[in-house]
Amino acid sequence: MPRHIGIVGCSAEGAALCYRTICVEGADLLGPHAHPEVSMHTHSLADYVACLERGDRAGVAALMLSSAEKLAAAGADFLICPDNTIHQAFDLVAARSPLPWLHIAAVVAEHAVARGYRRLGLTGTPWLVDSAVYPDALAAHGLACVRPTAAERDTIGRIIMDELVRGVFTAEAVATFQTVMGHMKDAGCDAVILGCTEIPLLMNDGNAPLPTLDSTRLLARAALARAVAGEDAAPA
Repeated sequence: MPRHIGIVGCSAEGAALCYRTICVEGADLLGPHAHPEVSMHTHSLADYVACLERGDRAGVAALMLSSAEKLAAAGADFLICPDNTIHQAFDLVAARSPLPWLHIAAVVAEHAVARGYRRLGLTGTPWLVDSAVYPDALAAHGLACVRPTAAERDTIGRIIMDELVRGVFTAEAVATFQTVMGHMKDAGCDAVILGCTEIPLLMNDGNAPLPTLDSTRLLARAALARAVAGEDAAPA
């Protein structure tokens, strides 16, 4: 039997895309209409935002651990979190968690290595881009990380929090991301990380000036592989 996947949700659109990917692509591994058992728990996004705005990593970790405990009680075997930003509290979570996790940035870094990429642009909320989540994960694999400028971070952050998490996707937002990614290409990047789990609903290989690393779907596929292999996830 496949392992039971627990999803620690944060923002709705990213969590939904991750869940849908697991369910739809599970059939490729398990047969028509089949997928592993999946449970999800999601605290209010407002609770996470309040912690992020005051720089309260311990508060973010407490919310993540609360979800982890609920999912463990529901029978999950391992956990994933389809939200890049709150991984900045992951070091406060992993040792206290009742279940092992897959780390989204580690999954992306491993995929980048497999694809032969060396210098990666990073897009996401200012909270994520200003953190060590991706620089540390990439550096562990010998990969470079290029961040947007301060002005670009603010613009992208506004689009994410005012539009994407609310399910609003506009041509103007696509154009903004294309411009930022174009600057990353000029800076020598060979791929760009879609480091907010909503960004893949807006940007992809078809409209981006660089190859994209879709953190949402990559995490979902890693979870599927782990579940089907029938092994416990290694703590990240």
